[in-house]
Amino acid sequence: MKAKKILFNALKIIGVIAFWVAVWCLVSFRVNSELLFPSPTSVIKALGELAVTAEFWQTACTSLLRIVAGIIISLIIGTLLAVITEHSKILNALLSPVLAVVKSTPVASFIILALLWINRNSLPLFITALIVIPIVWSNVSEGIRSVDKSLIEVSRVYNFTPAKKLFKLYVPSVAPFFMAACRSSLGMAWKAGISAEVLSTPKNAIGTELYFSKTYLETPALFAWTLVVIVLSIIIEKLFVWGLEALARKLRVVKKGANNADT
Repeated sequence: MKAKKILFNALKIIGVIAFWVAVWCLVSFRVNSELLFPSPTSVIKALGELAVTAEFWQTACTSLLRIVAGIIISLIIGTLLAVITEHSKILNALLSPVLAVVKSTPVASFIILALLWINRNSLPLFITALIVIPIVWSNVSEGIRSVDKSLIEVSRVYNFTPAKKLFKLYVPSVAPFFMAACRSSLGMAWKAGISAEVLSTPKNAIGTELYFSKTYLETPALFAWTLVVIVLSIIIEKLFVWGLEALARKLRVVKKGANNADT
């Protein structure tokens, strides 16, 4: 049964991809202009020409490292801010407006403003972290508030050590909310990071290649780099979530197959 399920899922994915590739071919045939809407063949050809160069892999890896670093930094800072604000009403009152401002301000505005103060090579990392921090912050805060108050009283009665209280009470309650934050923010992190690269054009960046492909009307290359962004985003999201779920199961805070909390 398991083998049949795997086969069915594989065929379903192949079928969906084949359908959209067919739609792509039809639209390209209808437009009949490689400049406006290149065919899958020309995009794959452009991607193949890029992939055999060392510059392509250097560019992809540099963008990948920038954005992943931004995600990791944002997870740490967002979690720490949630812990601090949930244990201090004064700090919560002071910092909550910052959370609201970051959530409501367009990413492009932050990028343009940050260009005035931050080196363009560091800007994508900063923007990635800035966009993800509020998501992690709000989700972890909700997870902390969801801890059963009666269990907190029990931990006080039995004099739980801080470490025992953390791993027995808070980590199991916060873990599903943290996982939900990761799921919802990883895609946004990629969009924000690549957008920052497009506007700031740092050295060795996918966003820079997208910008120059558009400027020089190299539409197949533009589509090829966009395809690279999509593939990398999917791979990183799957690996990141898989790693976190494996760690959670090892710490016995999330059961295998359990549903995560939604934002």
